Amino acid sequence: MASSVELEILTPERIVFQEDIEMVIAPAIDGEIGILANHYPLITALKIGVLRIRKPDEESWLPVAISSGLMEVLPYRVSILVATAEFPEEIDIERAREAKERAEKLLQQEGIDRARAEAALQRALARLRAAQDGQ
Repeated sequence: MASSVELEILTPERIVFQEDIEMVIAPAIDGEIGILANHYPLITALKIGVLRIRKPDEESWLPVAISSGLMEVLPYRVSILVATAEFPEEIDIERAREAKERAEKLLQQEGIDRARAEAALQRALARLRAAQDGQ
């Protein structure tokens, strides 16, 4: 039984990550889901949040802020397709804080697109969590 699984994270612009890993924990639309090697095949939608990756022989988790997307799981490969994915070192923390504040102010206003403002808030919060977890 294999102890690692290939993980690839793809956005429209680039291959963000492609390595063998021990485990990935993803923010699925119905809760977090952990994937190990030999997992049953599945396809699930992902929501905005922080993906956590554990590489073989490492104690710590690598956080990745992601937008919504899809995850396909096969016994020896996991493919994650998202609009955006950022490692902690790629995140501009000040910009993420400003985006969070803008979204919070928008959500207090009447007559706005609440779903869009809420998504912007969730993206900013995910980026801030990933940046903090990566320190």
